[in-house]
Amino acid sequence: MSFTTIVKNEVSKLDFSRSDKITELSALVNNLSKIDDNILISTENASVARRIFGLTKDLYDITPKISVRKTSNLNRGYKYVLSIYDDKLLSYLNVFSKNSIPSEYLVDDDDLKRAYIRGAFLACGSINDPKKSRYHLELIFNNENYAKFILNILNHFNLNSKVLKRDKKYMVYIKEAEKISDFLKIISASESLLYFEDIRIYRDHKNMTNRLNNCEQANVDKMIKTASEQLNDIKLVEDKIGLEVLSDKVKTACIYRKKYPDVSMLELSEIISIETGEPITKSGLNHRFIKVKQLAKKIREKRQ
Repeated sequence: MSFTTIVKNEVSKLDFSRSDKITELSALVNNLSKIDDNILISTENASVARRIFGLTKDLYDITPKISVRKTSNLNRGYKYVLSIYDDKLLSYLNVFSKNSIPSEYLVDDDDLKRAYIRGAFLACGSINDPKKSRYHLELIFNNENYAKFILNILNHFNLNSKVLKRDKKYMVYIKEAEKISDFLKIISASESLLYFEDIRIYRDHKNMTNRLNNCEQANVDKMIKTASEQLNDIKLVEDKIGLEVLSDKVKTACIYRKKYPDVSMLELSEIISIETGEPITKSGLNHRFIKVKQLAKKIREKRQ
């Protein structure tokens, strides 16, 4: 079962005030209906079909006729079609045609805005499972003005949603994980929200751990490279002119690098400080190896 189906199944079972139900049903009918001699409302989600049936009957004492049809062979699912022979339902719900902008009274406070968004999501929304590689929530509409109407409601709640034309349709989408989490709060999908947040926190922690491991590995690689270059310089100086030409402090640094070839500069400075009784910082030790490097460079230049 997809995460979208899980969210819709949860939301379809919730109970709200009568005014919220009217607004939610208006959004559902507005997005799913085909108006001919009668009103045909079709959906591939059984919970959404039951939701529409229940709201229509409870609010207006209208009992839709339900038929079930198979979808295409590729999908192998079912389409649930509700037929309503009472055209007064459209005026009750302020629906004039598919994707028509509803009157202001249907969305004139935050609770009603939440109800409308809930209905729109049940009708034509989808959301990626947070286990997938990217976070994505979208609602698909046929009409640009209607898409912008939904966009404005979403952004009323600071969800940073955007609209994009896709073929002949318009997609309103949200990409940020935190904003998708806020959306689930808005439509009252509490259980789905907990699941989403658990997975998101786990993924964020895992990504942070990977970044730290990568950073640590990069530091190890850098340390190995630095130590290898220092050992090569020391060997060249020792073979060509001997370490005796170096100052005592620089010579000591070379001896300890040869003795401890696998430690970092910080660790080497601490070892030298403890074993010789003469404190030296990482910066001071680096300065000594710079002198060795410069001397090795001169030897290489003369050899060329």
